[in-house]
Amino acid sequence: MLLRLLQRGELLSMPHAEALPQLGARCGVLRVRDEEQYWRIVYRMDTDAILILDVYSKKTRKMPDEVFVRCRQRLIQFDRVVKNRRKKREG
Repeated sequence: MLLRLLQRGELLSMPHAEALPQLGARCGVLRVRDEEQYWRIVYRMDTDAILILDVYSKKTRKMPDEVFVRCRQRLIQFDRVVKNRRKKREG
């Protein structure tokens, strides 16, 4: 449901979502609770897509460092692929 709201262009805030500017522009975390645990969905809003960078079970107050590093690496890889595709189209 929260992803669908993002796709429709709605701006989500607490308690359902929070911004993650330390990860990058347009990045955030969706906060989801099921019967047994809390989940976090790390995402970035692009003009044509919502990138899901990671999903993890929330166990501490802080995002685990390995999740942050993994998300940063995925953003770098994605942006590199997009840039290379644009160069091929233009070249």
